[in-house]
Amino acid sequence: MSVAHLDTGHSRRADLRVIIAFVLVALVWGSTWLVIKFQIGPVPPSWSVTWRFVGAAVGMFAFGLLRGDIRLGALVPERAVLAQAALIGISTFCANFQFIYRAESHLTSGLVAVVFSLLLVPNAVFARVFLGTAVARGFIVGTLIAFAGIGLLMVHEYRAAPQGSDVPLGAVMTVLALLCASTGNVAQAAPVARRVSAVLLLAWAFLIGAVVDFALAWVLSGPPVFDWSPAYLGSVTYLALIGSVLTFPLYNLLLREMGPGRAAYSGVLVPVVAMGLSTLFERYHWSAFNAGGAALAVLGLIVALNARRPSR
Repeated sequence: MSVAHLDTGHSRRADLRVIIAFVLVALVWGSTWLVIKFQIGPVPPSWSVTWRFVGAAVGMFAFGLLRGDIRLGALVPERAVLAQAALIGISTFCANFQFIYRAESHLTSGLVAVVFSLLLVPNAVFARVFLGTAVARGFIVGTLIAFAGIGLLMVHEYRAAPQGSDVPLGAVMTVLALLCASTGNVAQAAPVARRVSAVLLLAWAFLIGAVVDFALAWVLSGPPVFDWSPAYLGSVTYLALIGSVLTFPLYNLLLREMGPGRAAYSGVLVPVVAMGLSTLFERYHWSAFNAGGAALAVLGLIVALNARRPSR
């Protein structure tokens, strides 16, 4: 077999890994918006975020030790990598989720998911500014088409917002969460973050984020609070292990292989999945607005992902 055939086979396997990761991230994260609703109640949002990432940190270190991505003799990475993990942990696993959980107290989970799908915009801008990632013309065209679809989805979700919701405050919190998440995304794609495995990097980012979450929760909400009901315990377990330990390494693969801008396009599918689950479990009603919006969002996704791969 020729070298060219070997290279082609390796490329196809790599593409298949990216496609599988892309689909899994969209499906799982689409479900997490609904699961987060089970955590809004007697436990303050700050403590709910803390328990999620305490569980995620424990799970990721255990997963890395079992797989061999983390070795006891090299448990602590070099200082530059540890600093990068701290940036990711504080921006993504602390500030980002602190804003998200509070936003869902004012907005429907579908509306938050729709707004958060705009993550691709700051990702692409930050990657261009800090990493020198080129933005392909097809990516811009696909983004504009997706924006039109997201706009239709947002109109419908705004009309469906419950009475008494502080929609502007929830929207501001969601935008702040976007900026924090985008900072962490670009940090994961930076060259210094590639010096270690994604599992080791994320394990430390989860741990540092959880420590900062713990301190913030104690300041804002007092001593630790936990709800031992099956619904709350199950939601924490799902969000920690499935929504974090499983998906964030897959998303890290997308960041490294596709760049921050295109990796964030998985977020365009997330609100479609989230609203599909709402149809099943929350009696979400479809209309011409959201059906057309979903179709445009998927069309924009296809256009953007078929654009020329940007040079990094």
